Amino acid sequence: MIVGNGGIPARGGALIDAADVVIRFNDCRSIGAGGTKTDVVAVCNTGRPARAMLDGDGWKTSDGVRQAREIWSVRAGEKFAGMRAELARSHPDLDDFCDDYTASFENFTEKTGRLHRVIPATVHEQLDRDLERFAPEPYVVPSSGMIVIAQILAGFAARDDDVVLTGFDHVGWEWHPFAAERRLVDSLVAEGRLRRLSSSLSADMLEEI
Repeated sequence: MIVGNGGIPARGGALIDAADVVIRFNDCRSIGAGGTKTDVVAVCNTGRPARAMLDGDGWKTSDGVRQAREIWSVRAGEKFAGMRAELARSHPDLDDFCDDYTASFENFTEKTGRLHRVIPATVHEQLDRDLERFAPEPYVVPSSGMIVIAQILAGFAARDDDVVLTGFDHVGWEWHPFAAERRLVDSLVAEGRLRRLSSSLSADMLEEI
């Protein structure tokens, strides 16, 4: 179950908590209506979001992070180092966007006995190619949620795993290609590679928990 920070179906929390693996993002705002179980926290490990999480103890001691067995850094340092010069010309307001805090997340996981993974640049680059089919407006990077979906489908999930999304509204920061991401996810759902948690949960579905 990949749980974004968007809307969660009513009574969806029980289904989320029943999943074998639950992945949440950054400050895990999905906890509450989206259940509580958290196995993996995927973090934006560059720029201001990373600095905000690492400053102080609020993120480090939050419910989601305390539960998590793994922390995933979604941005490969070498990929973002290579983007810095071009972004300085095209988006000078994003002067700290490529600042890399991966080592700090690695240090945190080592101290707290968790596993740390960095999603490889190749996953990001293949995702860029996949998004091209949907003619995205100019963008800076795919969303963290979309990168995690790509990583799961690239081999983390087994062939017969049921990969379910919820909390993905495909809206947010203006420099993510959300319209193209929605179309890509819809195509993956149509191919049977993943599915969305229904916005209306039947009694039968809940009884299966």
